[in-house]
Amino acid sequence: MRCPGDLLLISSYELGHQPLSLASPLGFLSRAGYEATGLDAAVERLPEPLLTRARFVGIAVPMHTAMRLGLRVAERVRAVNPAAHLCFYGLYASLNAGYLLQHVADSVIGGEYEQPLVDLIRALDAGDSRPVDGVTDRQHRSVPVLRRLSFTRPDRHRLPELKCYAHLDTGEKKVMAGYVEASRGCRHTCLHCPITPVYRGRFFIVPAEVVLDDIRHLISLGARHITFGDPDFLNGPGHALRLARALHRAFPDVTFDITTKVEHIIEHAGLFPELKSLGCAFVVSAIESVSDLVLERLEKGHDRADIVRALDILDDADIPMRPSLVAFTPWTTIDDYLTMLEFIETRCLIDHIDPVQYTIRLLVPPGSALLDRPETLTWLGPLDEAAFFYRWDHPDSRMDALHRRVSRLVEDAVRANEDPAVTFSWIKSLADATAGVSPLASLSPVSLTRRRIPRLTESWFC
Repeated sequence: MRCPGDLLLISSYELGHQPLSLASPLGFLSRAGYEATGLDAAVERLPEPLLTRARFVGIAVPMHTAMRLGLRVAERVRAVNPAAHLCFYGLYASLNAGYLLQHVADSVIGGEYEQPLVDLIRALDAGDSRPVDGVTDRQHRSVPVLRRLSFTRPDRHRLPELKCYAHLDTGEKKVMAGYVEASRGCRHTCLHCPITPVYRGRFFIVPAEVVLDDIRHLISLGARHITFGDPDFLNGPGHALRLARALHRAFPDVTFDITTKVEHIIEHAGLFPELKSLGCAFVVSAIESVSDLVLERLEKGHDRADIVRALDILDDADIPMRPSLVAFTPWTTIDDYLTMLEFIETRCLIDHIDPVQYTIRLLVPPGSALLDRPETLTWLGPLDEAAFFYRWDHPDSRMDALHRRVSRLVEDAVRANEDPAVTFSWIKSLADATAGVSPLASLSPVSLTRRRIPRLTESWFC
Protein backbone atom coordinates (compact mmCIF):
# COMPACT_ATOMS: atom_id res chain seq x y z
CA MET A 1 0.00 0.00 0.00
CA ARG A 2 1.46 3.35 -1.03
CA CYS A 3 1.62 6.18 1.46
CA PRO A 4 -1.39 8.58 1.35
CA GLY A 5 0.65 11.59 0.25
CA ASP A 6 1.83 9.75 -2.86
CA LEU A 7 -1.61 9.75 -4.47
CA LEU A 8 -3.75 12.87 -4.40
CA LEU A 9 -7.31 13.31 -5.61
CA ILE A 10 -8.57 16.90 -5.64
CA SER A 11 -12.05 18.37 -6.06
CA SER A 12 -12.51 22.08 -6.68
CA TYR A 13 -16.30 22.48 -6.75
CA GLU A 14 -19.23 20.09 -6.39
CA LEU A 15 -22.43 22.05 -5.77
CA GLY A 16 -21.85 22.54 -2.06
CA HIS A 17 -21.89 18.88 -1.06
CA GLN A 18 -19.16 16.57 0.16
CA PRO A 19 -17.63 15.46 -3.14
CA LEU A 20 -18.67 12.00 -4.25
CA SER A 21 -16.12 12.46 -7.04
CA LEU A 22 -13.48 12.01 -4.32
CA ALA A 23 -15.24 9.52 -2.06
CA SER A 24 -16.12 7.03 -4.81
CA PRO A 25 -12.64 6.67 -6.39
CA LEU A 26 -11.08 6.67 -2.91
CA GLY A 27 -13.23 3.61 -2.17
CA PHE A 28 -12.09 1.89 -5.38
CA LEU A 29 -8.44 2.69 -4.62
CA SER A 30 -8.70 1.42 -1.06
CA ARG A 31 -10.19 -1.86 -2.28
CA ALA A 32 -7.28 -2.17 -4.72
CA GLY A 33 -4.75 -1.68 -1.91
CA TYR A 34 -3.95 1.97 -2.45
CA GLU A 35 -4.16 4.60 0.26
CA ALA A 36 -4.80 8.01 -1.25
CA THR A 37 -5.52 11.49 0.06
CA GLY A 38 -8.61 13.41 -1.00
CA LEU A 39 -8.61 17.21 -0.84
CA ASP A 40 -11.58 19.48 -1.47
CA ALA A 41 -10.24 22.85 -2.61
CA ALA A 42 -13.72 24.36 -2.21
CA VAL A 43 -13.54 24.16 1.59
CA GLU A 44 -9.92 23.46 2.56
CA ARG A 45 -6.43 24.65 1.77
CA LEU A 46 -4.20 22.65 -0.53
CA PRO A 47 -1.00 22.05 1.49
CA GLU A 48 2.00 22.75 -0.71
CA PRO A 49 4.09 19.92 0.80
CA LEU A 50 1.45 17.42 -0.33
CA LEU A 51 1.32 18.91 -3.82
CA THR A 52 5.11 18.88 -4.04
CA ARG A 53 5.68 15.23 -3.14
CA ALA A 54 2.69 13.64 -4.92
CA ARG A 55 3.55 11.28 -7.78
CA PHE A 56 -0.03 11.18 -9.05
CA VAL A 57 -2.64 13.96 -8.88
CA GLY A 58 -6.20 13.34 -10.05
CA ILE A 59 -8.49 16.36 -10.48
CA ALA A 60 -12.24 15.76 -10.49
CA VAL A 61 -14.19 17.78 -13.08
CA PRO A 62 -17.85 16.68 -13.01
CA MET A 63 -19.17 20.08 -14.16
CA HIS A 64 -18.15 23.26 -15.95
CA THR A 65 -17.37 25.35 -12.88
CA ALA A 66 -15.23 22.51 -11.53
CA MET A 67 -13.41 22.40 -14.87
CA ARG A 68 -12.46 26.07 -14.74
CA LEU A 69 -11.42 25.94 -11.08
CA GLY A 70 -9.69 22.61 -11.59
CA LEU A 71 -7.50 24.12 -14.29
CA ARG A 72 -6.21 26.63 -11.74
CA VAL A 73 -5.44 23.79 -9.35
CA ALA A 74 -3.59 21.95 -12.13
CA GLU A 75 -1.50 25.00 -12.96
CA ARG A 76 -0.53 25.30 -9.31
CA VAL A 77 0.43 21.61 -9.18
CA ARG A 78 2.51 21.97 -12.33
CA ALA A 79 4.31 24.98 -10.86
CA VAL A 80 5.42 23.18 -7.69
CA ASN A 81 5.62 19.59 -8.96
CA PRO A 82 6.18 19.34 -12.73
CA ALA A 83 7.07 15.63 -12.48
CA ALA A 84 3.69 14.53 -11.09
CA HIS A 85 1.36 12.61 -13.38
CA LEU A 86 -1.66 14.89 -13.71
CA CYS A 87 -4.99 13.27 -14.59
CA PHE A 88 -8.37 14.97 -15.08
CA TYR A 89 -11.35 12.70 -14.57
CA GLY A 90 -15.10 13.15 -14.79
CA LEU A 91 -17.70 14.34 -17.28
CA TYR A 92 -15.89 17.48 -18.42
CA ALA A 93 -12.53 15.73 -18.73
CA SER A 94 -13.52 13.84 -21.86
CA LEU A 95 -15.36 16.85 -23.31
CA ASN A 96 -12.18 18.93 -23.06
CA ALA A 97 -9.54 16.23 -23.59
CA GLY A 98 -7.81 18.00 -26.49
CA TYR A 99 -7.19 21.23 -24.61
CA LEU A 100 -6.23 19.53 -21.35
CA LEU A 101 -3.68 17.19 -22.94
CA GLN A 102 -2.16 20.01 -24.96
CA HIS A 103 -1.77 22.40 -22.06
CA VAL A 104 -1.62 20.70 -18.67
CA ALA A 105 -2.81 17.09 -18.33
CA ASP A 106 -0.96 13.81 -18.80
CA SER A 107 -4.20 11.85 -19.06
CA VAL A 108 -7.98 12.25 -18.99
CA ILE A 109 -10.77 9.85 -18.05
CA GLY A 110 -14.49 10.30 -18.74
CA GLY A 111 -17.56 8.12 -18.39
CA GLU A 112 -17.41 5.52 -15.60
CA TYR A 113 -14.02 6.64 -14.37
CA GLU A 114 -13.24 4.85 -11.09
CA GLN A 115 -11.91 1.55 -12.43
CA PRO A 116 -9.91 3.18 -15.26
CA LEU A 117 -8.37 5.48 -12.61
CA VAL A 118 -7.25 2.45 -10.57
CA ASP A 119 -5.97 0.70 -13.70
CA LEU A 120 -4.00 3.78 -14.72
CA ILE A 121 -2.31 4.02 -11.31
CA ARG A 122 -1.43 0.33 -11.46
CA ALA A 123 0.08 0.77 -14.92
CA LEU A 124 2.13 3.77 -13.80
CA ASP A 125 3.39 1.80 -10.80
CA ALA A 126 4.43 -1.06 -13.06
CA GLY A 127 6.05 1.20 -15.65
CA ASP A 128 3.61 -0.22 -18.22
CA SER A 129 3.14 2.17 -21.15
CA ARG A 130 0.46 0.14 -22.91
CA PRO A 131 -2.99 1.73 -23.41
CA VAL A 132 -5.36 1.61 -20.44
CA ASP A 133 -9.03 1.07 -21.22
CA GLY A 134 -10.94 4.31 -20.72
CA VAL A 135 -7.80 6.47 -20.37
CA THR A 136 -6.76 8.96 -23.06
CA ASP A 137 -3.24 10.36 -23.05
CA ARG A 138 -0.94 12.00 -25.57
CA GLN A 139 -0.06 8.66 -27.18
CA HIS A 140 -3.34 6.76 -26.90
CA ARG A 141 -6.95 7.73 -27.41
CA SER A 142 -9.63 5.71 -25.65
CA VAL A 143 -13.40 6.07 -25.55
CA PRO A 144 -14.96 6.52 -22.10
CA VAL A 145 -15.86 3.32 -20.29
CA LEU A 146 -19.64 2.90 -20.45
CA ARG A 147 -20.41 -0.24 -18.51
CA ARG A 148 -21.57 -0.96 -15.00
CA LEU A 149 -18.63 -1.12 -12.64
CA SER A 150 -18.17 -3.33 -9.60
CA PHE A 151 -19.05 -0.62 -7.08
CA THR A 152 -17.84 -0.41 -3.52
CA ARG A 153 -18.86 1.95 -0.74
CA PRO A 154 -17.40 5.44 -1.16
CA ASP A 155 -14.60 6.21 1.29
CA ARG A 156 -15.42 9.45 3.14
CA HIS A 157 -13.45 9.08 6.33
CA ARG A 158 -10.67 11.51 5.40
CA LEU A 159 -12.87 14.11 3.67
CA PRO A 160 -13.94 17.39 5.34
CA GLU A 161 -16.84 17.00 7.76
CA LEU A 162 -20.43 17.32 6.57
CA LYS A 163 -20.81 20.51 8.58
CA CYS A 164 -18.56 22.19 6.00
CA TYR A 165 -21.17 21.69 3.28
CA ALA A 166 -24.73 22.63 2.39
CA HIS A 167 -27.43 21.98 4.97
CA LEU A 168 -31.14 21.44 4.48
CA ASP A 169 -32.98 24.58 5.58
CA THR A 170 -36.63 23.82 6.35
CA GLY A 171 -37.38 27.34 7.57
CA GLU A 172 -37.59 26.03 11.12
CA LYS A 173 -34.22 24.32 11.39
CA LYS A 174 -31.06 23.48 9.48
CA VAL A 175 -29.71 19.95 9.37
CA MET A 176 -26.64 18.44 7.78
CA ALA A 177 -27.14 16.87 4.36
CA GLY A 178 -25.41 13.98 2.63
CA TYR A 179 -25.14 13.31 -1.10
CA VAL A 180 -25.36 9.94 -2.91
CA GLU A 181 -26.07 8.72 -6.43
CA ALA A 182 -28.30 5.73 -7.13
CA SER A 183 -27.52 5.72 -10.86
CA ARG A 184 -25.01 7.14 -13.33
CA GLY A 185 -25.57 8.65 -16.78
CA CYS A 186 -29.05 9.24 -18.19
CA ARG A 187 -31.31 7.47 -20.68
CA HIS A 188 -32.44 10.83 -22.07
CA THR A 189 -30.56 12.92 -24.61
CA CYS A 190 -31.47 16.58 -24.07
CA LEU A 191 -29.30 18.48 -26.54
CA HIS A 192 -27.82 21.00 -24.09
CA CYS A 193 -26.96 18.46 -21.39
CA PRO A 194 -23.23 17.61 -21.05
CA ILE A 195 -24.17 14.03 -20.12
CA THR A 196 -25.59 13.40 -23.61
CA PRO A 197 -22.35 13.47 -25.67
CA VAL A 198 -20.59 11.18 -23.17
CA TYR A 199 -23.28 8.65 -22.17
CA ARG A 200 -25.47 8.93 -25.31
CA GLY A 201 -28.64 7.73 -23.61
CA ARG A 202 -27.10 5.06 -21.37
CA PHE A 203 -27.36 4.86 -17.61
CA PHE A 204 -26.12 2.45 -14.98
CA ILE A 205 -27.62 1.44 -11.65
CA VAL A 206 -25.47 1.60 -8.52
CA PRO A 207 -26.36 -1.51 -6.47
CA ALA A 208 -28.88 -0.74 -3.74
CA GLU A 209 -26.71 -2.28 -1.03
CA VAL A 210 -23.82 0.03 -1.93
CA VAL A 211 -26.06 3.12 -1.90
CA LEU A 212 -27.71 2.16 1.39
CA ASP A 213 -24.37 1.37 3.01
CA ASP A 214 -23.15 4.83 1.99
CA ILE A 215 -26.34 6.42 3.34
CA ARG A 216 -25.92 4.62 6.68
CA HIS A 217 -22.37 5.93 6.87
CA LEU A 218 -23.49 9.49 6.08
CA ILE A 219 -26.15 9.30 8.79
CA SER A 220 -23.53 8.08 11.25
CA LEU A 221 -21.59 11.24 10.34
CA GLY A 222 -24.58 13.40 11.26
CA ALA A 223 -26.63 13.68 8.04
CA ARG A 224 -30.37 14.05 8.57
CA HIS A 225 -31.19 14.69 4.92
CA ILE A 226 -30.02 12.87 1.80
CA THR A 227 -29.77 14.29 -1.70
CA PHE A 228 -30.12 11.66 -4.41
CA GLY A 229 -27.97 13.47 -6.95
CA ASP A 230 -28.63 11.21 -9.95
CA PRO A 231 -29.09 13.11 -13.22
CA ASP A 232 -32.57 11.55 -13.07
CA PHE A 233 -33.64 9.52 -10.03
CA LEU A 234 -36.61 8.02 -11.92
CA ASN A 235 -34.61 6.64 -14.85
CA GLY A 236 -34.99 3.40 -12.89
CA PRO A 237 -38.23 3.93 -10.93
CA GLY A 238 -38.28 0.47 -9.32
CA HIS A 239 -34.72 0.86 -8.06
CA ALA A 240 -35.48 4.38 -6.85
CA LEU A 241 -38.58 3.34 -4.92
CA ARG A 242 -36.78 0.41 -3.27
CA LEU A 243 -34.10 2.80 -2.02
CA ALA A 244 -36.59 5.37 -0.74
CA ARG A 245 -38.54 2.67 1.11
CA ALA A 246 -35.41 1.15 2.62
CA LEU A 247 -34.16 4.57 3.72
CA HIS A 248 -37.47 5.34 5.43
CA ARG A 249 -37.67 1.93 7.12
CA ALA A 250 -34.22 2.30 8.62
CA PHE A 251 -34.30 6.05 9.32
CA PRO A 252 -37.91 7.32 9.40
CA ASP A 253 -36.88 10.84 10.48
CA VAL A 254 -34.40 11.36 7.62
CA THR A 255 -35.70 13.30 4.62
CA PHE A 256 -34.46 13.29 1.04
CA ASP A 257 -34.70 15.14 -2.26
CA ILE A 258 -34.53 13.89 -5.83
CA THR A 259 -34.01 15.23 -9.35
CA THR A 260 -36.22 14.06 -12.19
CA LYS A 261 -37.59 15.16 -15.56
CA VAL A 262 -40.99 16.72 -16.09
CA GLU A 263 -42.00 13.77 -18.27
CA HIS A 264 -41.12 11.32 -15.48
CA ILE A 265 -43.26 13.26 -13.01
CA ILE A 266 -46.19 12.81 -15.39
CA GLU A 267 -45.34 9.20 -16.26
CA HIS A 268 -44.98 8.17 -12.63
CA ALA A 269 -47.57 10.46 -11.08
CA GLY A 270 -48.81 7.70 -8.79
CA LEU A 271 -45.44 7.40 -7.05
CA PHE A 272 -45.35 10.86 -5.53
CA PRO A 273 -47.86 10.46 -2.69
CA GLU A 274 -45.79 7.52 -1.47
CA LEU A 275 -42.51 9.43 -1.94
CA LYS A 276 -44.01 12.19 0.21
CA SER A 277 -44.87 9.67 2.93
CA LEU A 278 -41.33 8.31 2.75
CA GLY A 279 -39.82 11.73 3.44
CA CYS A 280 -39.35 13.47 0.07
CA ALA A 281 -38.82 17.14 0.95
CA PHE A 282 -38.70 18.54 -2.59
CA VAL A 283 -38.14 17.59 -6.23
CA VAL A 284 -35.67 19.36 -8.51
CA SER A 285 -36.81 19.40 -12.13
CA ALA A 286 -35.21 21.07 -15.13
CA ILE A 287 -38.19 22.86 -16.63
CA GLU A 288 -35.63 25.15 -18.36
CA SER A 289 -38.18 27.42 -20.07
CA VAL A 290 -41.90 27.96 -20.59
CA SER A 291 -41.37 28.69 -24.29
CA ASP A 292 -42.39 25.71 -26.39
CA LEU A 293 -39.95 26.82 -29.10
CA VAL A 294 -37.00 26.81 -26.68
CA LEU A 295 -38.05 23.44 -25.26
CA GLU A 296 -38.28 22.03 -28.78
CA ARG A 297 -34.82 23.36 -29.68
CA LEU A 298 -33.36 21.72 -26.57
CA GLU A 299 -35.30 18.48 -27.19
CA LYS A 300 -36.38 18.46 -23.57
CA GLY A 301 -39.22 16.01 -24.08
CA HIS A 302 -41.85 18.26 -22.51
CA ASP A 303 -43.76 21.44 -23.30
CA ARG A 304 -45.32 24.21 -21.24
CA ALA A 305 -48.55 22.28 -20.72
CA ASP A 306 -46.52 19.37 -19.32
CA ILE A 307 -44.86 21.70 -16.83
CA VAL A 308 -48.29 22.71 -15.58
CA ARG A 309 -49.33 19.06 -15.26
CA ALA A 310 -46.13 18.18 -13.38
CA LEU A 311 -46.62 21.07 -10.95
CA ASP A 312 -50.19 19.98 -10.33
CA ILE A 313 -49.08 16.39 -9.64
CA LEU A 314 -46.49 17.53 -7.12
CA ASP A 315 -48.91 20.02 -5.55
CA ASP A 316 -51.45 17.22 -5.07
CA ALA A 317 -48.75 15.17 -3.33
CA ASP A 318 -47.70 18.22 -1.25
CA ILE A 319 -44.14 18.04 -2.59
CA PRO A 320 -42.68 21.38 -3.73
CA MET A 321 -40.88 21.52 -7.04
CA ARG A 322 -37.62 23.44 -7.15
CA PRO A 323 -37.34 24.21 -10.88
CA SER A 324 -34.08 24.84 -12.68
CA LEU A 325 -33.95 27.15 -15.69
CA VAL A 326 -31.97 27.96 -18.79
CA ALA A 327 -33.25 31.50 -18.79
CA PHE A 328 -31.16 32.82 -21.70
CA THR A 329 -30.84 30.96 -25.00
CA PRO A 330 -30.42 32.16 -28.61
CA TRP A 331 -34.16 31.54 -29.09
CA THR A 332 -35.44 33.22 -25.90
CA THR A 333 -37.09 36.56 -26.71
CA ILE A 334 -37.72 39.38 -24.27
CA ASP A 335 -41.39 38.42 -24.38
CA ASP A 336 -40.41 34.84 -23.46
CA TYR A 337 -38.43 36.10 -20.47
CA LEU A 338 -41.35 38.23 -19.28
CA THR A 339 -43.72 35.29 -19.79
CA MET A 340 -41.43 33.09 -17.70
CA LEU A 341 -41.50 35.61 -14.85
CA GLU A 342 -45.28 35.92 -15.12
CA PHE A 343 -45.62 32.13 -15.04
CA ILE A 344 -43.43 31.89 -11.94
CA GLU A 345 -45.41 34.60 -10.18
CA THR A 346 -48.80 33.19 -11.15
CA ARG A 347 -47.85 29.69 -10.01
CA CYS A 348 -46.47 31.08 -6.71
CA LEU A 349 -43.00 29.67 -7.47
CA ILE A 350 -40.92 32.67 -6.41
CA ASP A 351 -39.82 31.02 -3.17
CA HIS A 352 -39.15 27.76 -5.02
CA ILE A 353 -36.42 29.19 -7.25
CA ASP A 354 -32.95 30.38 -6.27
CA PRO A 355 -32.42 33.79 -7.96
CA VAL A 356 -29.26 32.55 -9.69
CA GLN A 357 -31.56 30.51 -11.94
CA TYR A 358 -32.81 33.72 -13.61
CA THR A 359 -29.25 34.31 -14.87
CA ILE A 360 -28.43 30.90 -16.35
CA ARG A 361 -27.29 31.19 -19.97
CA LEU A 362 -27.11 28.29 -22.41
CA LEU A 363 -23.69 26.68 -22.13
CA VAL A 364 -22.30 24.91 -25.20
CA PRO A 365 -19.19 22.93 -24.26
CA PRO A 366 -16.94 21.12 -26.73
CA GLY A 367 -18.65 17.95 -27.87
CA SER A 368 -22.15 19.26 -27.11
CA ALA A 369 -24.95 17.46 -28.93
CA LEU A 370 -26.12 20.89 -30.09
CA LEU A 371 -23.11 20.97 -32.42
CA ASP A 372 -24.68 18.19 -34.46
CA ARG A 373 -27.68 20.34 -35.37
CA PRO A 374 -27.31 22.41 -38.60
CA GLU A 375 -29.42 25.23 -37.11
CA THR A 376 -26.74 25.77 -34.45
CA LEU A 377 -24.38 27.19 -37.09
CA THR A 378 -26.69 30.20 -37.52
CA TRP A 379 -25.97 31.49 -33.98
CA LEU A 380 -22.85 29.72 -32.67
CA GLY A 381 -19.70 31.75 -32.16
CA PRO A 382 -16.06 30.61 -31.76
CA LEU A 383 -14.81 28.10 -29.22
CA ASP A 384 -13.12 29.72 -26.24
CA GLU A 385 -10.83 26.80 -25.44
CA ALA A 386 -9.50 28.24 -22.20
CA ALA A 387 -13.05 28.88 -20.92
CA PHE A 388 -14.33 25.50 -22.16
CA PHE A 389 -17.37 26.72 -24.08
CA TYR A 390 -18.49 28.14 -27.41
CA ARG A 391 -19.37 31.82 -27.34
CA TRP A 392 -22.62 33.06 -28.80
CA ASP A 393 -24.44 36.37 -29.05
CA HIS A 394 -28.18 36.78 -28.97
CA PRO A 395 -29.66 38.15 -32.22
CA ASP A 396 -31.44 40.73 -30.05
CA SER A 397 -28.66 42.65 -28.26
CA ARG A 398 -31.14 43.69 -25.58
CA MET A 399 -31.14 40.11 -24.29
CA ASP A 400 -27.37 40.05 -23.79
CA ALA A 401 -27.60 43.40 -21.99
CA LEU A 402 -30.44 42.08 -19.82
CA HIS A 403 -28.37 39.01 -18.94
CA ARG A 404 -25.49 41.18 -17.76
CA ARG A 405 -27.77 43.41 -15.68
CA VAL A 406 -29.68 40.53 -14.10
CA SER A 407 -26.41 38.73 -13.29
CA ARG A 408 -25.01 41.78 -11.49
CA LEU A 409 -28.28 42.30 -9.65
CA VAL A 410 -28.38 38.69 -8.44
CA GLU A 411 -24.72 38.74 -7.36
CA ASP A 412 -25.42 41.83 -5.24
CA ALA A 413 -28.61 40.29 -3.86
CA VAL A 414 -26.84 37.10 -2.79
CA ARG A 415 -24.10 39.08 -1.05
CA ALA A 416 -26.76 41.11 0.77
CA ASN A 417 -28.81 37.99 1.65
CA GLU A 418 -31.80 39.69 0.05
CA ASP A 419 -35.29 38.20 0.20
CA PRO A 420 -35.80 36.23 -3.07
CA ALA A 421 -39.15 37.95 -3.57
CA VAL A 422 -37.49 41.36 -3.50
CA THR A 423 -34.85 40.14 -5.96
CA PHE A 424 -37.63 38.81 -8.21
CA SER A 425 -39.32 42.22 -8.20
CA TRP A 426 -36.10 43.94 -9.27
CA ILE A 427 -35.54 41.39 -12.04
CA LYS A 428 -39.08 41.89 -13.28
CA SER A 429 -38.54 45.66 -13.34
CA LEU A 430 -35.33 45.21 -15.36
CA ALA A 431 -37.10 42.95 -17.85
CA ASP A 432 -40.01 45.38 -18.21
CA ALA A 433 -37.59 48.26 -18.80
CA THR A 434 -35.68 46.21 -21.37
CA ALA A 435 -38.91 45.47 -23.22
CA GLY A 436 -39.85 49.15 -23.08
CA VAL A 437 -43.20 48.46 -21.47
CA SER A 438 -44.82 49.76 -18.34
CA PRO A 439 -44.94 47.19 -15.55
CA LEU A 440 -48.25 45.36 -15.60
CA ALA A 441 -50.43 45.34 -12.53
CA SER A 442 -49.69 42.11 -10.72
CA LEU A 443 -49.51 40.54 -7.34
CA SER A 444 -46.78 42.05 -5.22
CA PRO A 445 -44.54 39.08 -4.37
CA VAL A 446 -43.39 40.74 -1.16
CA SER A 447 -46.93 40.92 0.21
CA LEU A 448 -48.05 37.44 -0.88
CA THR A 449 -48.77 34.82 1.74
CA ARG A 450 -45.46 33.01 1.78
CA ARG A 451 -44.79 29.31 2.21
CA ARG A 452 -41.27 28.48 3.25
CA ILE A 453 -39.92 25.89 0.79
CA PRO A 454 -37.26 23.46 2.03
CA ARG A 455 -33.97 24.20 0.34
CA LEU A 456 -30.31 23.42 0.48
CA THR A 457 -28.22 26.32 1.71
CA GLU A 458 -26.01 26.27 -1.40
CA SER A 459 -27.56 27.93 -4.45
CA TRP A 460 -26.50 25.44 -7.09
CA PHE A 461 -25.50 25.93 -10.68
CA CYS A 462 -23.27 23.97 -13.01
